[in-house]
Amino acid sequence: MIKNRLFINLVLMLSVAATYANTTANTLVGTMKISNDSLRIAELDTFWAEVSRTVREGDFEGYKATYHEDAVVVFTTRENKSSISITKALSNWKQDFIDTKAGKTKNTVEFRFSQRVGDENTAHETGIFGFQSNDDSGKTAPKQFVHFEALLVKKDNGWLMVMEY
Repeated sequence: MIKNRLFINLVLMLSVAATYANTTANTLVGTMKISNDSLRIAELDTFWAEVSRTVREGDFEGYKATYHEDAVVVFTTRENKSSISITKALSNWKQDFIDTKAGKTKNTVEFRFSQRVGDENTAHETGIFGFQSNDDSGKTAPKQFVHFEALLVKKDNGWLMVMEY
């Protein structure tokens, strides 16, 4: 009877251990996936910090460099919904960067994420950004919170946005 209990306990312990050992998170592949995700997210955090810096400092060329040359921007929050090339969008935004760099305005943007999906060369980021602008008279516009999605690709060891929605 005691031998049967020991045998049953041993079988149960081994089956639990075998089940635990076979889960994806506890395999070499699972560990590599977690490490790759952590690396990708750290790189993307650096990317978004750079976007914030360029907006804050009025660095138009730096901001432009965060986009792939064929990127598309999609606007759906207003009545006139549209999709335009990044080249056209940047030409529309350039004066704001010039004014910020000259000290006429002060702009800030902060990003928060609800979903981050990707692999070592692609990313789909979903979240919300908070944008605030102050003009040269010190008047602060209400902070705007905008839901967004972004598709990014990794090129030459750096991330580039190919679509902003």
